[in-house]
Amino acid sequence: MENQKRITNKKVLVTGGAGFIGSNLCDDLIAHGNMVTCLDNFATGKLKNIAHLLEHPNFTLIEGDIRNLETCNQAVKGVEVVFHQAALGSVPRSIANPIYTNEVNISGFLNMLVASRDANVKRFVYACSSSTYGDSVQLPKVEDVIGKPLSPYAITKFVNELYADVFAQTYKMELIGLRYFNVFGMRQDPDSTYAAVIPLFVASLLSGLPITINGDGTYSRDFTHISNVILANNLAAITTNPEAINQIYNVACGERTSLNQLLEKLISSLSGFQNNVSETKVVHGPNRPGDIPHSLASIEKAEKLLGYQPVMYFNQGVDNTCEWYYENNK
Repeated sequence: MENQKRITNKKVLVTGGAGFIGSNLCDDLIAHGNMVTCLDNFATGKLKNIAHLLEHPNFTLIEGDIRNLETCNQAVKGVEVVFHQAALGSVPRSIANPIYTNEVNISGFLNMLVASRDANVKRFVYACSSSTYGDSVQLPKVEDVIGKPLSPYAITKFVNELYADVFAQTYKMELIGLRYFNVFGMRQDPDSTYAAVIPLFVASLLSGLPITINGDGTYSRDFTHISNVILANNLAAITTNPEAINQIYNVACGERTSLNQLLEKLISSLSGFQNNVSETKVVHGPNRPGDIPHSLASIEKAEKLLGYQPVMYFNQGVDNTCEWYYENNK
């Protein structure tokens, strides 16, 4: 991709940098000449995701927790741009443990805002979530029309947006929030209790274990390959358009795929590597609490103000992801 769509030669911090999204972001930032500090407590992130960067002269790892303000203060020293990816994801996890989710996603986020304010960080780009749309039935999802949150996780991500808005107005900070829609790609963990649907399905297909679809499989999502998320973070970091700053943006493809269609595509992709995947048993379970039936993003705002255009759509993204999982499952 063109260098004008990339932040280059800056000192940056990636919180949650050993996670799925964070580690991919660290790779991209290092590749474009940035000096990257990664802050992670390895609660959900994995050392193996960044092992190849540990000896790189422009990469620094701080093992620490965003719930500790002193750690946050240390991490932002001299930093020009913060990419805040650290969070406890997963709607089911937040339902099982709302206090832990709140501590990390709200108190930790506030610590990072305060530390960034005090260190005069130039730009703060943070991960939001499509879960913020809650019970809104409007499709496609437009940034300024949201419903009531349906889970503790959704509440925490909405509160992040509220805090960012207040800090922008009160302290004249430059903050940009990116509402991710069902991100997938290499390094997404299939082994977590709260694994996302694509790595979960892929792991089952490759191992021959039964697949459980929540509901009848007609629920749909705007599945978004990691490369689009990396691009959006870069665009948010470099934009000089005053209208684009202190805004929230959907990061997605503007396409909707049902769980049944997803499974069909995964079987098609993986069949190129392994013959028996189509024989995997599929069972249907109940719909999950906190899940919305359909999710589809409008990406017009990001297109207009950030110059965002998806660089990889669903089919190619799934093919690339399946190849990565197959190669790393040997």
